[in-house]
Amino acid sequence: MADKAYITPKVLKWARESARISLEGAAAKVSIDPERLKEWEEGGESRPTIRQAEILAKAYRRPFALFFLPEVPRDFKPLQDFRRPDSQTLGTASIFIIREIQQKQAWISDVYQDNDEEPLPFVGKYNINSNPVYVAIDILETLQISPFHYTTDNPIKEWIKKAEAKGIFVSRTSFIHSRLLLDNRELQGFSVIDKYAPFIFINSDDWNAPQLFTLVHELAHIWIAESGISNEIEPDLSNKDKTHPVELFCNEVAANALMPLSVMTDIGINVFDSFSNVFKTSKLLGVSTFALLVRAYNLQKISLDRYRRLKTIADQEFKAFEKREKEKKAKQKGGPDYFQLLVNKNSFLFTQVVIDAFRGGSLEPTLASRLLNTQLNNFPKLEAFINA
Repeated sequence: MADKAYITPKVLKWARESARISLEGAAAKVSIDPERLKEWEEGGESRPTIRQAEILAKAYRRPFALFFLPEVPRDFKPLQDFRRPDSQTLGTASIFIIREIQQKQAWISDVYQDNDEEPLPFVGKYNINSNPVYVAIDILETLQISPFHYTTDNPIKEWIKKAEAKGIFVSRTSFIHSRLLLDNRELQGFSVIDKYAPFIFINSDDWNAPQLFTLVHELAHIWIAESGISNEIEPDLSNKDKTHPVELFCNEVAANALMPLSVMTDIGINVFDSFSNVFKTSKLLGVSTFALLVRAYNLQKISLDRYRRLKTIADQEFKAFEKREKEKKAKQKGGPDYFQLLVNKNSFLFTQVVIDAFRGGSLEPTLASRLLNTQLNNFPKLEAFINA
């Protein structure tokens, strides 16, 4: 007879509910009736086996030992939700990625403070009452970035590299694992603010241009020290009354950083004579055609009629582009490199810090493996990848 796991019922229930997993969904993972799981959670006579409890711990992404605590533990403080009131409820994947980033951020912040590192001067340098133009200029100057003069045809890579060079950790992924995907309609990005180790997450279930706008939007959150979850980030001419003031401010900062007034003046009004010109210019700036059109309208470079006409074409072109991309992906064999995906998810800078600590003997193997979401036998290849 299998050994029973004498777990604490209320802790078991809390672990499931905090993972946003239904009673039915959790019960299916251990092949039992939902009523049986409910009995376990309510302290009935029956108990899960050790193997069943281990499976549930893995499903909830919690340490197995946690189930035996006498009381529900203190969890990470929930992030401020800056999303619109009608946004989708955060699902299991979103909850898991937020928790994972919070764990990474807490660890690295403790390490830096223990090592007497200096706090980052730009965190909280401004506030929501500041001029968004000045905040945008300060971000560009701090990161040493010149929009319209990128050194790569993929600007988001340049922004991430420059941000991490200044001590800002940037994580990008679209999944927890192959069966638990992130939905960009639910979550586009979030930031965990800290004077020593601020962390940004970007949902990569989107095209590079919206991801870049999300990244700079979250950088604005760091500059005003406002941790939080964001969605529907790119600027919009409608529904402003439903958008949180912090989000409106960070959108303004992102628009001014990615499409500065000086650049918008230089590109000239003739750019907006045709959609093809708008598309070429937006690509050079690393933004979506939609973001460029909104910026042009807000600067009174184009009329509302022209904005609507060009946006209609942009919507049609984007739908056609999406269709082509999906067909292209369906024909592709294989997938992205495992180590590239892993580094993107963990952040290049975070991966480097963890491996250095592990190699230096200050970080135990089990924790190093957990922080980087991979087995120790993958460390040599992972190390070779980041040093390539």
